[in-house]
Amino acid sequence: MKQFLKLVCLLLSALGCSQLYAQRPAGKQGQAAIDSMLLVLPNSQEDTNKVRLLNNLSFTYFAINPDEGIKYGQQALALATRLDWKKGMAKADNCIGVNYHFKSDFTRALEYYFKTLKIAEETGDKVGVANVSGNIGGVYERQGDYAKALEYCFKALKIDEETGDKKTIADFTGNIGGIYQLQGEYAKALEYYFKALKIDEEIGNEYGLATSTGNIGQVYGEMKNYTGSLEYLERSLKIAENIGYKYLVAGNLYTIGSSYVSLVNDTARGNPVVAAKEIAVAKYKPNGTIPTGKAALLRNAIDYLQRGLAIAKEMQAMDIMRDCYKKLAEAYTLNGDYKKALESTNDYLVIKDSVFSKDKDEQIMKLTLKNEYDRQHLADSLKVSAKEKITAIELKRQRGYTYMGIAGILLLAGFSFFIIKERGRSEKERKKSDDLLLNILPAEVATELKINGTTTAKHYDNVTVLFTDFVDFTSAGGRMSPQALIDELHTCFKAFDDITGKYQIEKIKTIGDAYLAVSGLPTPDPKHAENCVRAATEINAFMHNRQAKLGNNTFEIRIGIHSGSVVAGIVGVKKFAYDVWGDTVNTAARMEQSGESGKVNISETTYELVKDKFICENRGEIEVKGKGMLKMYFVNG
Repeated sequence: MKQFLKLVCLLLSALGCSQLYAQRPAGKQGQAAIDSMLLVLPNSQEDTNKVRLLNNLSFTYFAINPDEGIKYGQQALALATRLDWKKGMAKADNCIGVNYHFKSDFTRALEYYFKTLKIAEETGDKVGVANVSGNIGGVYERQGDYAKALEYCFKALKIDEETGDKKTIADFTGNIGGIYQLQGEYAKALEYYFKALKIDEEIGNEYGLATSTGNIGQVYGEMKNYTGSLEYLERSLKIAENIGYKYLVAGNLYTIGSSYVSLVNDTARGNPVVAAKEIAVAKYKPNGTIPTGKAALLRNAIDYLQRGLAIAKEMQAMDIMRDCYKKLAEAYTLNGDYKKALESTNDYLVIKDSVFSKDKDEQIMKLTLKNEYDRQHLADSLKVSAKEKITAIELKRQRGYTYMGIAGILLLAGFSFFIIKERGRSEKERKKSDDLLLNILPAEVATELKINGTTTAKHYDNVTVLFTDFVDFTSAGGRMSPQALIDELHTCFKAFDDITGKYQIEKIKTIGDAYLAVSGLPTPDPKHAENCVRAATEINAFMHNRQAKLGNNTFEIRIGIHSGSVVAGIVGVKKFAYDVWGDTVNTAARMEQSGESGKVNISETTYELVKDKFICENRGEIEVKGKGMLKMYFVNG
């Protein structure tokens, strides 16, 4: 598994937060620390000390029972809010985020991390900024955005090197090693991991030791040095079990089981397995020799994977459950137990589809955009406030010299010019932020959001919904390089944006290779159906021309259209994204799915609105999933 132990390492930045956000009782860790805190909690006064205690509980639970961690974190947040104690609120937000992170609910984790980051930046808390930046880097690492993950982790490391905090230096050094490992840069990964291990040994950080040794073991496994890999993984497992670090215990069990499966595969394929050799700083001895023979290796693999799965289920650690099921399916297949292999595959797909979906990625992208927008507005407001304070002081000082003559008047004029200039510059910066918001929301909705802080969902009776989808998009990935695929997708969607914009059609979103737009909202348009069909035919013509030029280096398209009523607006207050709902949207999607490549397929409702404007081909009634038989028409001109 190429991502598990980096996640642990990245989340050890959260352990770095223990100094600022969740001090645990000295000498106690894991369940022992929880038990001692639960004894004190009932007699605690409703003050900042109780907020600290609740945050300690929340944070200590993250690797044992994240649901309990979230519960105590919410209690801490509620009390800190009542006390108007920002530092306590930031601690609570961070602890809640860490617990969601360990549940693999990355959208909720990022939501709370950004709240923590905002408070830390507002209050000038550099250490807090460093700690939560590492956590944010962990989310981006899980999403495969390595550039952004490194950006946040190097930011955190720089701050900690300035403060000289060895523990968090070790944590973030390991974080960076993890990101390099994900990119296959094993030499750099080991360089950073061994640096982290050395610091953890110096300060006696058992959590860090467990993670660093596990990470090193995983890299050696990917390099096919299985002796070295199991040596470090077993050491990491032992430390994690001793300190009650259940998440890492489950992860190590998975990784060891996965290593045995890899040994079986490498042996069967005749691939060379790296022999045991000297390992840098290797002072941990393996607990035993690696068994030989396919049957023995698979027994070990299944045993470790089942043990890891049991602990992951107990914790609801969805990412480890997903990977254990996937690797168990492979192990059972190699063992000839196809029934269990199928069961494990089904369990894997259920978790994969529910937790690690495109929708989750889109939510994270929206959160990222919102965070950038919020930070820009904060910077603008702080800048304006500072400039205005300076100007006010200077103007007050100049009033005292007014009677000294023309020199004072000139100075006053100069400061007035300074105010105008600075405010003008600030307005330009604010315009950039507003433009970003308008790139996410319709102008009418953006204005309502800025004025009121919220928006109201609205019902629209007469709109037309357009859906497009590229045919066999997955197969295109096999014949095009990843960069070429993304570039072509961007070129096509940009053209679609230009076309829909020409007809005042509101683009709602893209979902993978699908494109959704609506005509007739938020501003009503009596020609909503006509304009939508015109845009669809232009999109179709664009793709025809592109295919003629590029052949297999572009895509074929299906387009579906339906008219009716929808509800449109923003759901929630934390993650703003304009969307549409209703049966009209579902029917438009069915029109696209029931269409043909290179055709614009419209419903009977839309046909009745545009039949005098376009040449349409009656397709008759076609069965549609969940809707029965529906009349459809191709637009031919």
